[in-house]
Amino acid sequence: MAPLSSIARKLRTALLMGPRRQLLVAEASLSMAAARVALAVYPFRKVSRNFGAFVPPTDPRVLAASVQAAEEEARTAKAVGWAIKTAAPWMPFRAVCLQQAMAAHAMLKRRGIASAMHFGAGKGADKPIDAHAWLDAAGVKVTGYPVASNLSEIGCFV
Repeated sequence: MAPLSSIARKLRTALLMGPRRQLLVAEASLSMAAARVALAVYPFRKVSRNFGAFVPPTDPRVLAASVQAAEEEARTAKAVGWAIKTAAPWMPFRAVCLQQAMAAHAMLKRRGIASAMHFGAGKGADKPIDAHAWLDAAGVKVTGYPVASNLSEIGCFV
């Protein structure tokens, strides 16, 4: 449990961030909760239908997401990434990389911004395999960075 002073400091920060950022953090929280529920209720193959096409990392559509886009789209992608990172520690569950990537993908999709959701795996140190998901959009590393060096990218949803 966090010390009372830490909670008070975080609440003060939340109150001072302004209504636009507060709404963005609220949306990020709801999006991560929706991702958590979807993954608990449905098999991944059904949930992933909303992500787009699953392609190899070398697909031109994946490369397009890593290229700098219009300034407004890049600014929005950065704001979404910030909101996800800000909300994740406050979730009543451990918001893992997949839920964060799913939430950011949904938030960007609602704003008409294309993204690439990457999936990687590798030999783990503490467990047989490590897996990770991360998201790029408009030339911005939105969620899941930095990616561990032991991971190899398997594929992407675009």
